[in-house]
Amino acid sequence: QVQLVESGGGLVQPGGSLRLSCAASGSISSINAMGWYRQAPGNQRELVAAITSGGSTNYADSVKGRFTISRDNAKNTVYLQMNSLKPEDTAVYYCNAEITVFTGSYYYTDDYWGQGTQVTVSS
Repeated sequence: QVQLVESGGGLVQPGGSLRLSCAASGSISSINAMGWYRQAPGNQRELVAAITSGGSTNYADSVKGRFTISRDNAKNTVYLQMNSLKPEDTAVYYCNAEITVFTGSYYYTDDYWGQGTQVTVSS
C-alpha cells in the first residue's frame, strides 16, 4: 500500500555533489520521521541523516557539514544533498520513513524502506 522510490544516485568524482530524492506514495495519512541510511559492502547499515515532521534534523558525524537533509511535506518527498563527496561515502543509500496508513477502516503506523540507490565516489 505504501512505496518509497529513490532516485539520484550515480558515479561522481571525489569532491563532487549528488542529490538523492525519495518519494512516498500510497494510502498515506501522515509521514513522521524520514531518513537516509547507507550500507557499504561488508558493513552494517548506518544512519546518515534524519528529519522529523517538524523539520528537526540529525546527522552522522562523518557527514556533518557536507550533507543536508530536507523534506517537502506536500510532495511526501525527502532529499539528501551530498557535497564534498569522498570515496568512503560509496554505498547503497536507502530511504526510510515512518508512515501512518489509513486502510479505510483503521490507521496503523509502520516503518518503510526504499529499494536503495547506488552512490559511487571514485576518480
